[in-house]
Amino acid sequence: MLSEGDVLNNRYKLLERIGSGGMSVVYKAQDLVLGRLVAVKMLHESFSGDADFLQRFRQEAYAAASLQHPNIVTVHDIGQDDGRQYIVMEYVEGQTLKEIVRQYNAQGKTMPVGRALDLSVQISDGIGYAHRAGLVHCDVKPQNVLVTRDDRIKVADFGIARAVSEASQHIDDNRVWGTPQYFSPEQAAGQSPTPASDVYAIGVMMFEMLTGRLPFEADSQAALALKHIQESPPHVIDYNPAVPEQLDLIVNKVLSKEAAGRYRTAGQLGRILSTYRQSAYAETDGISLPGEAITIVPGAVLGAPTSEQPTQIFPYPGTTVPGYGQDAATIKHPPPTAEAAQEGPDLLAIGLGLLALIALLGLIPLWYFVYVAYAG
Repeated sequence: MLSEGDVLNNRYKLLERIGSGGMSVVYKAQDLVLGRLVAVKMLHESFSGDADFLQRFRQEAYAAASLQHPNIVTVHDIGQDDGRQYIVMEYVEGQTLKEIVRQYNAQGKTMPVGRALDLSVQISDGIGYAHRAGLVHCDVKPQNVLVTRDDRIKVADFGIARAVSEASQHIDDNRVWGTPQYFSPEQAAGQSPTPASDVYAIGVMMFEMLTGRLPFEADSQAALALKHIQESPPHVIDYNPAVPEQLDLIVNKVLSKEAAGRYRTAGQLGRILSTYRQSAYAETDGISLPGEAITIVPGAVLGAPTSEQPTQIFPYPGTTVPGYGQDAATIKHPPPTAEAAQEGPDLLAIGLGLLALIALLGLIPLWYFVYVAYAG
């Protein structure tokens, strides 16, 4: 049994236990060779005798170590001490996304729309980078998303969940690894996860950030899995009227039952969200998306229009929401503002028009000279 002060392989001194889960225990540690703080994830002893898992764990850990992205926790080293496998990662000072959502819930509020969108873009960018490298996370959840004090995202646990999932298929078909609340329908049905499965999990996290609750809840894992497979997801806007309609449509698409109905990779989702954010910012003349958290009134009917409901942002004037095709409702230009109606004529356009007219009139003598020459 490890305790604070123990040293792994004469290099990593364990300072304090900072977390635990179904697969591992995480320690804050000191790298005695390089003199830096690291996080050591020590796998439970139950995995030490599983040769199939250990092989896949090493393969996935080596692949994860090759990921160098500002939104992914960097893997420094892997090894074993007294037969127990561990993985050494960069130490991130901050909170998990789950902790942040719970703090808003404790205050009776939801995360501001602008902040939720910024964090979602970073999450998508990090996981999208892994998808381009051929890696699927398999267990995307807010507990695996670290948020620094300046709101930078670090996605953790690439490799471990995948290794366990792969090994479990050869050991016991009844064992399902991952977190059921964030399962994609195909994972809930026992199928192998794909990049679109990670995209679905990002959608569940976006729903949770924007509403303070999960899209599906049940008393048992089996009932929860059936909901992911069979039930249509609710709309974010039904629980948080401050969410713009187009962002609600994007989240709803990400939560499609069929993988083909979602964005194919997290990178594609990240580009859609970035474009939406830029367009929303431009449409509001540089004013960011709603930044104040709304207060949840117990028993209130959310989603009903009220005089206090913020004006929704329509970021794509005259176009459809990306990824929705021609079936989506077309977003119209907003009505002109009073300031725009009072603007005078465009003097630059008038000046250019006069110059063009003068140039045209100046060609008349040339045309007359050519006519006379040929006529003669």
